[in-house]
Amino acid sequence: MFSVQGLAISILTAAVAGQAAAAPWLEPGDPRARHAVQQLADRGHLNRTVTTWPMMWATVDSGLKEQGSARTDATVTSANAYLSFEQNYQAAGGMRNDITLAGTTETPFIRGFDGGPREAGEATARVELQAQNWAARASFTYALDPEDDESIRLDGSYLAGTAANWVLGAGAIDRWWGPGWSNSLILSTNARPMPAVWLNRKDAKPFESQWLSWIGPWQFTVFAGQYEKERAVPNAKLIGMRATFRPVQGLDIGLSRAIMFGGDGRPEDASTIWNAFIGKDNGQLEENDPGNQIASIDIRYGFPVGDNSMSVYSQMMGEDEAGAFPARKSWLLGTGWTTRLGDSQQQWYLEYTNTTADDFLGDAIPSITYEHSTYQTGYRYYGRNMASTFEGDAEAATLGAYNFFPNGHNLGVVITWADLNKDGGSRVAATNPAVFYNVSTVQQEVVLLDIRYGRPLFGGWLNFKGQAADTRLILESGSKQDWLLSIDWIYRF
Repeated sequence: MFSVQGLAISILTAAVAGQAAAAPWLEPGDPRARHAVQQLADRGHLNRTVTTWPMMWATVDSGLKEQGSARTDATVTSANAYLSFEQNYQAAGGMRNDITLAGTTETPFIRGFDGGPREAGEATARVELQAQNWAARASFTYALDPEDDESIRLDGSYLAGTAANWVLGAGAIDRWWGPGWSNSLILSTNARPMPAVWLNRKDAKPFESQWLSWIGPWQFTVFAGQYEKERAVPNAKLIGMRATFRPVQGLDIGLSRAIMFGGDGRPEDASTIWNAFIGKDNGQLEENDPGNQIASIDIRYGFPVGDNSMSVYSQMMGEDEAGAFPARKSWLLGTGWTTRLGDSQQQWYLEYTNTTADDFLGDAIPSITYEHSTYQTGYRYYGRNMASTFEGDAEAATLGAYNFFPNGHNLGVVITWADLNKDGGSRVAATNPAVFYNVSTVQQEVVLLDIRYGRPLFGGWLNFKGQAADTRLILESGSKQDWLLSIDWIYRF
Protein backbone atom coordinates (compact mmCIF):
# COMPACT_ATOMS: atom_id res chain seq x y z
CA MET A 1 0.00 0.00 0.00
CA PHE A 2 1.17 3.51 -0.84
CA SER A 3 1.94 5.42 2.37
CA VAL A 4 2.35 9.18 2.43
CA GLN A 5 3.47 8.99 6.06
CA GLY A 6 6.16 6.41 5.31
CA LEU A 7 7.45 8.40 2.38
CA ALA A 8 7.57 11.52 4.57
CA ILE A 9 9.80 9.77 7.12
CA SER A 10 12.18 8.56 4.40
CA ILE A 11 12.40 11.98 2.76
CA LEU A 12 13.00 13.91 5.96
CA THR A 13 15.62 11.41 7.13
CA ALA A 14 17.53 12.01 3.89
CA ALA A 15 16.99 15.77 4.13
CA VAL A 16 18.58 16.11 7.55
CA ALA A 17 21.69 14.42 6.18
CA GLY A 18 22.16 17.19 3.57
CA GLN A 19 25.07 19.59 3.92
CA ALA A 20 23.89 22.62 1.91
CA ALA A 21 22.00 25.48 3.50
CA ALA A 22 18.22 25.20 3.28
CA ALA A 23 16.53 28.33 1.97
CA PRO A 24 12.82 29.14 2.19
CA TRP A 25 10.86 30.03 -0.89
CA LEU A 26 8.91 32.90 -2.35
CA GLU A 27 5.30 31.86 -1.84
CA PRO A 28 2.34 32.57 -4.14
CA GLY A 29 0.00 35.32 -2.99
CA ASP A 30 2.24 38.40 -3.31
CA PRO A 31 1.50 40.16 -6.65
CA ARG A 32 4.29 42.71 -6.11
CA ALA A 33 6.88 39.94 -5.73
CA ARG A 34 5.58 38.19 -8.83
CA HIS A 35 5.65 41.45 -10.79
CA ALA A 36 9.25 42.00 -9.66
CA VAL A 37 10.42 38.49 -10.59
CA GLN A 38 8.76 38.58 -14.01
CA GLN A 39 9.96 42.09 -14.80
CA LEU A 40 13.55 41.16 -13.98
CA ALA A 41 13.28 37.96 -16.04
CA ASP A 42 11.59 39.62 -19.01
CA ARG A 43 14.23 42.36 -19.18
CA GLY A 44 17.06 39.81 -19.17
CA HIS A 45 18.33 40.24 -15.60
CA LEU A 46 17.04 36.93 -14.21
CA ASN A 47 17.52 33.96 -16.52
CA ARG A 48 15.35 31.52 -14.56
CA THR A 49 11.90 30.00 -15.08
CA VAL A 50 9.14 32.08 -13.46
CA THR A 51 5.97 29.97 -13.77
CA THR A 52 6.34 27.58 -10.84
CA TRP A 53 5.41 28.79 -7.34
CA PRO A 54 6.71 28.59 -4.69
CA MET A 55 10.00 29.83 -6.16
CA MET A 56 13.17 29.07 -4.26
CA TRP A 57 15.12 32.08 -3.03
CA ALA A 58 18.31 30.27 -4.08
CA THR A 59 17.03 30.36 -7.66
CA VAL A 60 16.31 34.08 -7.52
CA ASP A 61 19.65 34.87 -5.86
CA SER A 62 21.81 32.81 -8.23
CA GLY A 63 19.91 34.04 -11.29
CA LEU A 64 20.45 37.70 -10.44
CA LYS A 65 24.12 37.17 -9.60
CA GLU A 66 24.68 35.16 -12.79
CA GLN A 67 23.48 38.01 -15.00
CA GLY A 68 24.83 40.78 -12.76
CA SER A 69 22.98 43.51 -14.64
CA ALA A 70 19.93 44.35 -12.52
CA ARG A 71 21.66 47.09 -10.55
CA THR A 72 22.59 49.00 -13.69
CA ASP A 73 19.05 49.13 -15.14
CA ALA A 74 17.06 52.02 -13.66
CA THR A 75 13.77 50.54 -14.91
CA VAL A 76 14.02 47.63 -12.46
CA THR A 77 15.33 49.49 -9.41
CA SER A 78 12.03 49.13 -7.56
CA ALA A 79 11.65 45.44 -8.44
CA ASN A 80 15.20 44.64 -7.39
CA ALA A 81 14.84 46.57 -4.11
CA TYR A 82 11.58 44.82 -3.19
CA LEU A 83 12.98 41.35 -3.79
CA SER A 84 16.11 42.20 -1.81
CA PHE A 85 13.98 43.40 1.10
CA GLU A 86 11.87 40.23 1.13
CA GLN A 87 14.88 37.96 0.69
CA ASN A 88 16.73 39.59 3.60
CA TYR A 89 13.75 38.72 5.80
CA GLN A 90 12.54 35.39 4.42
CA ALA A 91 15.87 33.73 3.65
CA ALA A 92 17.72 34.84 6.79
CA GLY A 93 18.81 32.27 9.34
CA GLY A 94 17.37 32.00 12.83
CA MET A 95 13.80 32.48 14.03
CA ARG A 96 10.99 34.54 12.50
CA ASN A 97 7.44 34.97 13.75
CA ASP A 98 4.26 36.55 12.44
CA ILE A 99 0.58 36.76 13.24
CA THR A 100 -2.30 37.33 10.84
CA LEU A 101 -5.83 38.49 11.63
CA ALA A 102 -8.33 38.30 8.79
CA GLY A 103 -12.02 38.31 8.06
CA THR A 104 -14.52 38.57 5.22
CA THR A 105 -18.26 39.17 4.95
CA GLU A 106 -18.51 36.36 2.38
CA THR A 107 -16.10 33.66 1.31
CA PRO A 108 -15.16 34.40 -2.31
CA PHE A 109 -15.97 32.02 -5.15
CA ILE A 110 -13.28 33.44 -7.43
CA ARG A 111 -9.70 33.46 -6.09
CA GLY A 112 -6.73 34.62 -8.15
CA PHE A 113 -3.00 34.54 -7.52
CA ASP A 114 -3.25 37.26 -4.85
CA GLY A 115 -5.41 35.08 -2.57
CA GLY A 116 -6.98 36.64 0.53
CA PRO A 117 -9.03 35.43 3.52
CA ARG A 118 -10.75 32.08 3.06
CA GLU A 119 -13.25 32.18 5.93
CA ALA A 120 -15.47 34.60 7.87
CA GLY A 121 -12.73 35.02 10.46
CA GLU A 122 -9.17 33.74 10.77
CA ALA A 123 -6.40 34.09 13.34
CA THR A 124 -2.99 32.64 12.45
CA ALA A 125 0.25 32.40 14.41
CA ARG A 126 3.45 31.18 12.73
CA VAL A 127 6.92 30.38 13.99
CA GLU A 128 9.64 29.69 11.43
CA LEU A 129 13.16 28.42 12.02
CA GLN A 130 16.03 28.20 9.57
CA ALA A 131 19.35 26.49 10.27
CA GLN A 132 22.23 25.50 8.03
CA ASN A 133 20.64 22.52 6.34
CA TRP A 134 16.97 22.63 7.28
CA ALA A 135 14.02 24.96 7.73
CA ALA A 136 10.69 24.49 9.49
CA ARG A 137 7.51 26.40 10.15
CA ALA A 138 4.70 25.71 12.60
CA SER A 139 1.54 27.50 11.48
CA PHE A 140 -1.67 27.36 13.52
CA THR A 141 -4.93 28.87 12.26
CA TYR A 142 -8.30 29.14 13.94
CA ALA A 143 -11.07 29.65 11.37
CA LEU A 144 -14.45 31.06 12.37
CA ASP A 145 -17.47 29.48 10.67
CA PRO A 146 -15.36 27.62 8.06
CA GLU A 147 -16.88 26.34 4.83
CA ASP A 148 -15.27 22.93 5.31
CA ASP A 149 -15.98 22.44 9.04
CA GLU A 150 -12.22 22.50 9.78
CA SER A 151 -11.76 25.18 12.45
CA ILE A 152 -8.20 24.20 13.45
CA ARG A 153 -5.73 24.19 10.56
CA LEU A 154 -2.03 23.62 10.07
CA ASP A 155 -1.94 25.12 6.57
CA GLY A 156 1.46 26.64 5.85
CA SER A 157 3.35 24.30 8.20
CA TYR A 158 6.36 22.43 6.83
CA LEU A 159 9.68 20.75 7.56
CA ALA A 160 12.28 20.79 4.79
CA GLY A 161 15.96 20.14 4.25
CA THR A 162 18.49 20.01 1.46
CA ALA A 163 20.63 17.28 -0.05
CA ALA A 164 23.00 18.59 -2.72
CA ASN A 165 20.80 20.80 -4.95
CA TRP A 166 17.52 19.21 -3.89
CA VAL A 167 14.95 20.30 -1.33
CA LEU A 168 12.99 17.56 0.40
CA GLY A 169 10.10 18.31 2.67
CA ALA A 170 6.70 17.57 4.13
CA GLY A 171 3.86 19.91 4.99
CA ALA A 172 0.93 21.84 3.56
CA ILE A 173 2.16 24.68 1.35
CA ASP A 174 0.44 26.67 -1.39
CA ARG A 175 1.37 26.02 -5.01
CA TRP A 176 0.60 27.81 -8.27
CA TRP A 177 1.63 26.08 -11.50
CA GLY A 178 1.40 28.05 -14.72
CA PRO A 179 1.69 31.53 -16.24
CA GLY A 180 -1.84 32.78 -15.47
CA TRP A 181 -2.57 35.56 -12.98
CA SER A 182 -6.29 34.85 -12.48
CA ASN A 183 -6.32 31.12 -13.03
CA SER A 184 -4.36 27.90 -13.45
CA LEU A 185 -5.71 24.86 -15.25
CA ILE A 186 -3.57 22.33 -13.33
CA LEU A 187 -2.84 23.56 -9.77
CA SER A 188 -3.61 26.83 -7.98
CA THR A 189 -4.30 28.30 -4.55
CA ASN A 190 -8.05 28.18 -5.08
CA ALA A 191 -8.31 25.27 -2.62
CA ARG A 192 -6.53 24.96 0.71
CA PRO A 193 -3.05 23.39 0.45
CA MET A 194 -3.02 19.60 0.66
CA PRO A 195 -0.64 17.94 3.19
CA ALA A 196 2.07 16.29 1.14
CA VAL A 197 5.69 15.27 0.88
CA TRP A 198 7.71 16.80 -1.94
CA LEU A 199 11.00 17.09 -3.76
CA ASN A 200 12.25 19.99 -5.90
CA ARG A 201 15.48 21.61 -7.06
CA LYS A 202 16.88 24.35 -4.85
CA ASP A 203 18.58 26.31 -7.63
CA ALA A 204 17.01 26.06 -11.08
CA LYS A 205 20.39 26.62 -12.77
CA PRO A 206 21.24 24.97 -16.12
CA PHE A 207 22.99 21.62 -16.49
CA GLU A 208 26.78 21.90 -16.49
CA SER A 209 27.05 19.17 -19.13
CA GLN A 210 27.51 20.51 -22.67
CA TRP A 211 25.11 17.79 -23.89
CA LEU A 212 22.27 19.07 -21.72
CA SER A 213 23.04 22.75 -21.34
CA TRP A 214 20.72 23.55 -24.29
CA ILE A 215 17.77 22.93 -21.94
CA GLY A 216 18.75 26.08 -20.10
CA PRO A 217 17.67 26.83 -16.53
CA TRP A 218 15.24 24.15 -15.34
CA GLN A 219 13.12 23.27 -12.35
CA PHE A 220 11.49 20.00 -11.34
CA THR A 221 9.08 19.41 -8.49
CA VAL A 222 7.05 16.38 -7.44
CA PHE A 223 4.72 15.89 -4.48
CA ALA A 224 2.53 13.13 -3.06
CA GLY A 225 -0.48 13.96 -0.90
CA GLN A 226 -3.75 12.57 0.36
CA TYR A 227 -7.31 13.84 0.01
CA GLU A 228 -9.78 14.13 2.85
CA LYS A 229 -11.80 11.16 4.11
CA GLU A 230 -15.30 12.44 3.33
CA ARG A 231 -15.36 11.81 -0.42
CA ALA A 232 -16.96 9.45 -2.92
CA VAL A 233 -13.64 7.55 -2.67
CA PRO A 234 -12.24 8.32 0.80
CA ASN A 235 -8.53 9.01 1.31
CA ALA A 236 -7.65 9.07 -2.39
CA LYS A 237 -4.02 9.90 -3.15
CA LEU A 238 -2.60 12.57 -5.44
CA ILE A 239 0.79 12.78 -7.15
CA GLY A 240 1.70 16.05 -8.83
CA MET A 241 4.71 16.59 -11.10
CA ARG A 242 5.97 19.67 -12.91
CA ALA A 243 9.06 20.36 -15.01
CA THR A 244 9.89 23.79 -16.41
CA PHE A 245 12.82 24.77 -18.60
CA ARG A 246 14.06 27.85 -20.47
CA PRO A 247 15.93 26.90 -23.68
CA VAL A 248 15.89 30.51 -24.89
CA GLN A 249 16.14 33.72 -22.89
CA GLY A 250 12.59 34.76 -21.97
CA LEU A 251 10.89 31.50 -23.06
CA ASP A 252 9.47 29.30 -20.28
CA ILE A 253 7.99 25.89 -21.10
CA GLY A 254 6.14 23.93 -18.42
CA LEU A 255 4.96 20.30 -18.36
CA SER A 256 2.67 19.19 -15.52
CA ARG A 257 0.71 16.12 -14.46
CA ALA A 258 -1.66 15.36 -11.61
CA ILE A 259 -2.51 11.72 -10.90
CA MET A 260 -5.37 10.79 -8.56
CA PHE A 261 -5.39 7.13 -7.51
CA GLY A 262 -6.00 4.74 -4.63
CA GLY A 263 -8.22 5.46 -1.68
CA ASP A 264 -10.46 3.15 0.32
CA GLY A 265 -11.35 0.10 -1.73
CA ARG A 266 -9.07 1.09 -4.62
CA PRO A 267 -5.66 -0.38 -5.62
CA GLU A 268 -2.66 1.74 -4.70
CA ASP A 269 0.34 -0.58 -4.93
CA ALA A 270 3.48 -0.03 -7.01
CA SER A 271 1.98 -1.52 -10.18
CA THR A 272 -1.02 0.81 -9.86
CA ILE A 273 1.26 3.84 -9.61
CA TRP A 274 3.33 2.61 -12.57
CA ASN A 275 0.27 2.05 -14.78
CA ALA A 276 -0.96 5.53 -13.95
CA PHE A 277 2.49 7.02 -14.56
CA ILE A 278 2.78 5.53 -18.06
CA GLY A 279 -0.78 6.61 -18.86
CA LYS A 280 -2.36 3.16 -18.82
CA ASP A 281 -5.71 4.36 -17.56
CA ASN A 282 -8.61 6.43 -18.92
CA GLY A 283 -10.57 3.19 -19.36
CA GLN A 284 -7.74 1.13 -20.85
CA LEU A 285 -7.92 -1.22 -17.85
CA GLU A 286 -11.66 -1.62 -17.51
CA GLU A 287 -11.63 -3.85 -14.42
CA ASN A 288 -8.83 -2.15 -12.59
CA ASP A 289 -8.44 1.38 -13.92
CA PRO A 290 -5.58 2.77 -11.81
CA GLY A 291 -6.96 6.27 -11.43
CA ASN A 292 -7.72 9.65 -12.88
CA GLN A 293 -5.21 12.13 -14.20
CA ILE A 294 -4.86 15.44 -15.98
CA ALA A 295 -1.85 16.93 -17.74
CA SER A 296 -0.96 20.40 -18.98
CA ILE A 297 1.53 22.19 -21.20
CA ASP A 298 2.18 25.90 -20.75
CA ILE A 299 4.36 28.41 -22.56
CA ARG A 300 5.30 31.93 -21.58
CA TYR A 301 7.50 34.33 -23.53
CA GLY A 302 8.56 37.63 -21.93
CA PHE A 303 10.60 40.40 -23.53
CA PRO A 304 11.53 44.06 -23.04
CA VAL A 305 9.61 46.83 -24.80
CA GLY A 306 11.51 50.07 -24.41
CA ASP A 307 11.68 50.78 -20.68
CA ASN A 308 8.87 48.31 -20.00
CA SER A 309 8.23 44.63 -20.62
CA MET A 310 5.58 42.37 -22.11
CA SER A 311 4.67 38.70 -22.11
CA VAL A 312 2.36 36.35 -23.98
CA TYR A 313 1.39 33.00 -22.56
CA SER A 314 -0.84 29.97 -22.94
CA GLN A 315 -1.76 26.88 -20.96
CA MET A 316 -3.45 23.79 -22.35
CA MET A 317 -4.80 21.06 -20.06
CA GLY A 318 -6.07 17.65 -21.13
CA GLU A 319 -8.39 15.40 -19.15
CA ASP A 320 -7.44 12.29 -21.08
CA GLU A 321 -4.56 11.01 -23.22
CA ALA A 322 -4.46 10.23 -26.92
CA GLY A 323 -1.26 9.32 -28.74
CA ALA A 324 0.87 10.27 -25.70
CA PHE A 325 -0.53 13.83 -25.71
CA PRO A 326 -3.32 15.43 -23.63
CA ALA A 327 -6.81 15.12 -25.09
CA ARG A 328 -10.20 16.67 -24.28
CA LYS A 329 -8.50 20.00 -23.85
CA SER A 330 -9.14 23.15 -21.87
CA TRP A 331 -7.31 26.40 -22.63
CA LEU A 332 -5.96 29.53 -21.00
CA LEU A 333 -4.58 32.38 -23.13
CA GLY A 334 -3.14 35.61 -21.83
CA THR A 335 -0.84 38.56 -22.13
CA GLY A 336 0.79 40.76 -19.53
CA TRP A 337 2.66 44.04 -19.71
CA THR A 338 4.24 46.63 -17.44
CA THR A 339 4.13 50.43 -17.54
CA ARG A 340 5.57 53.34 -15.58
CA LEU A 341 3.04 56.12 -15.00
CA GLY A 342 4.09 58.92 -12.71
CA ASP A 343 6.30 57.64 -9.92
CA SER A 344 4.53 54.27 -9.82
CA GLN A 345 4.89 51.00 -11.69
CA GLN A 346 1.97 49.04 -13.12
CA GLN A 347 1.36 45.41 -13.95
CA TRP A 348 -1.45 44.67 -16.42
CA TYR A 349 -2.83 41.37 -17.66
CA LEU A 350 -5.62 40.12 -19.90
CA GLU A 351 -6.66 36.45 -19.74
CA TYR A 352 -9.17 34.15 -21.39
CA THR A 353 -10.11 30.75 -19.94
CA ASN A 354 -12.26 27.97 -21.42
CA THR A 355 -12.64 24.81 -19.33
CA THR A 356 -15.26 23.00 -21.41
CA ALA A 357 -13.40 20.06 -22.97
CA ASP A 358 -12.60 20.66 -26.66
CA ASP A 359 -14.91 23.70 -26.81
CA PHE A 360 -12.17 26.13 -27.87
CA LEU A 361 -10.88 24.27 -30.91
CA GLY A 362 -13.43 21.55 -31.59
CA ASP A 363 -16.78 20.13 -30.55
CA ALA A 364 -17.59 20.75 -26.90
CA ILE A 365 -17.74 17.75 -24.55
CA PRO A 366 -19.39 18.91 -21.30
CA SER A 367 -19.17 17.33 -17.84
CA ILE A 368 -15.64 16.03 -18.46
CA THR A 369 -13.20 18.60 -17.11
CA TYR A 370 -12.10 17.90 -13.51
CA GLU A 371 -14.59 15.01 -13.24
CA HIS A 372 -14.27 11.20 -13.16
CA SER A 373 -16.72 8.31 -13.17
CA THR A 374 -15.05 6.66 -10.14
CA TYR A 375 -13.64 9.67 -8.26
CA GLN A 376 -16.98 11.46 -8.34
CA THR A 377 -15.99 14.21 -5.91
CA GLY A 378 -13.68 15.31 -8.72
CA TYR A 379 -10.46 17.28 -8.68
CA ARG A 380 -11.50 19.12 -5.53
CA TYR A 381 -10.19 19.40 -2.00
CA TYR A 382 -12.65 20.26 0.75
CA GLY A 383 -15.21 21.57 -1.72
CA ARG A 384 -12.96 23.74 -3.91
CA ASN A 385 -11.33 22.98 -7.24
CA MET A 386 -7.58 22.49 -6.92
CA ALA A 387 -7.01 24.13 -10.30
CA SER A 388 -9.46 26.47 -12.01
CA THR A 389 -11.27 28.93 -9.77
CA PHE A 390 -14.03 28.98 -12.43
CA GLU A 391 -14.47 25.17 -12.27
CA GLY A 392 -15.15 23.01 -15.33
CA ASP A 393 -17.51 23.85 -18.21
CA ALA A 394 -16.79 27.56 -17.82
CA GLU A 395 -15.66 30.43 -19.99
CA ALA A 396 -14.11 33.58 -18.55
CA ALA A 397 -12.25 36.74 -19.48
CA THR A 398 -10.29 38.80 -16.96
CA LEU A 399 -8.65 42.22 -17.16
CA GLY A 400 -6.43 43.01 -14.19
CA ALA A 401 -4.10 45.83 -13.15
CA TYR A 402 -1.84 46.48 -10.15
CA ASN A 403 -0.35 49.84 -9.28
CA PHE A 404 2.75 49.72 -7.08
CA PHE A 405 3.29 53.10 -5.42
CA PRO A 406 6.80 54.32 -4.55
CA ASN A 407 5.83 54.50 -0.85
CA GLY A 408 5.16 50.74 -0.84
CA HIS A 409 1.37 50.88 -1.12
CA ASN A 410 -0.37 48.60 -3.65
CA LEU A 411 -3.65 48.99 -5.55
CA GLY A 412 -5.22 46.18 -7.56
CA VAL A 413 -8.30 46.28 -9.79
CA VAL A 414 -9.65 43.18 -11.57
CA ILE A 415 -12.74 42.90 -13.79
CA THR A 416 -13.99 39.41 -14.63
CA TRP A 417 -16.73 38.15 -16.93
CA ALA A 418 -17.55 34.48 -16.51
CA ASP A 419 -20.09 32.07 -17.94
CA LEU A 420 -20.23 29.27 -15.37
CA ASN A 421 -21.45 25.70 -15.83
CA LYS A 422 -22.38 26.25 -19.47
CA ASP A 423 -23.93 22.78 -19.65
CA GLY A 424 -26.20 23.53 -16.69
CA GLY A 425 -25.85 20.12 -15.02
CA SER A 426 -24.75 19.08 -11.54
CA ARG A 427 -21.28 17.56 -11.75
CA VAL A 428 -20.07 16.74 -8.23
CA ALA A 429 -20.88 14.09 -5.65
CA ALA A 430 -21.31 16.33 -2.58
CA THR A 431 -20.70 13.55 -0.07
CA ASN A 432 -19.98 15.68 3.01
CA PRO A 433 -22.90 17.88 4.20
CA ALA A 434 -20.49 19.81 6.45
CA VAL A 435 -18.51 21.08 3.43
CA PHE A 436 -19.63 23.95 1.19
CA TYR A 437 -19.05 22.84 -2.42
CA ASN A 438 -18.11 25.86 -4.54
CA VAL A 439 -19.50 24.34 -7.73
CA SER A 440 -22.12 26.07 -9.86
CA THR A 441 -25.29 23.99 -10.27
CA VAL A 442 -26.92 26.04 -13.07
CA GLN A 443 -25.66 27.94 -16.07
CA GLN A 444 -25.08 31.54 -15.00
CA GLU A 445 -23.18 34.56 -16.25
CA VAL A 446 -21.54 36.94 -13.82
CA VAL A 447 -19.58 40.19 -14.06
CA LEU A 448 -17.38 40.80 -11.04
CA LEU A 449 -15.32 43.79 -9.92
CA ASP A 450 -12.50 43.20 -7.44
CA ILE A 451 -10.59 46.05 -5.79
CA ARG A 452 -7.70 45.54 -3.38
CA TYR A 453 -5.55 48.06 -1.52
CA GLY A 454 -2.52 47.26 0.63
CA ARG A 455 -0.48 49.50 2.92
CA PRO A 456 1.61 49.48 6.11
CA LEU A 457 -0.38 49.89 9.35
CA PHE A 458 0.62 49.68 13.04
CA GLY A 459 4.00 48.18 12.15
CA GLY A 460 2.40 45.47 10.02
CA TRP A 461 0.76 45.17 6.61
CA LEU A 462 -2.97 45.66 5.94
CA ASN A 463 -4.88 44.44 2.88
CA PHE A 464 -8.39 45.69 2.22
CA LYS A 465 -10.52 44.05 -0.46
CA GLY A 466 -13.94 44.76 -1.92
CA GLN A 467 -15.76 42.61 -4.43
CA ALA A 468 -19.07 43.20 -6.20
CA ALA A 469 -20.94 41.08 -8.75
CA ASP A 470 -24.04 41.73 -10.83
CA THR A 471 -25.76 38.59 -9.49
CA ARG A 472 -25.73 36.12 -6.63
CA LEU A 473 -24.02 32.84 -7.46
CA ILE A 474 -26.07 29.64 -7.13
CA LEU A 475 -23.74 26.89 -5.99
CA GLU A 476 -24.02 23.23 -4.95
CA SER A 477 -24.25 24.03 -1.23
CA GLY A 478 -26.18 27.30 -1.46
CA SER A 479 -25.90 30.81 -2.82
CA LYS A 480 -23.30 33.53 -2.20
CA GLN A 481 -23.85 37.24 -1.68
CA ASP A 482 -23.18 39.49 -4.67
CA TRP A 483 -20.67 41.56 -2.69
CA LEU A 484 -18.04 41.16 0.00
CA LEU A 485 -15.59 43.15 2.07
CA SER A 486 -12.49 41.59 3.57
CA ILE A 487 -9.39 42.64 5.50
CA ASP A 488 -6.23 40.90 6.57
CA TRP A 489 -3.41 42.29 8.71
CA ILE A 490 -0.05 40.61 9.15
CA TYR A 491 2.56 41.56 11.72
CA ARG A 492 6.12 40.24 11.62
CA PHE A 493 8.34 40.10 14.68
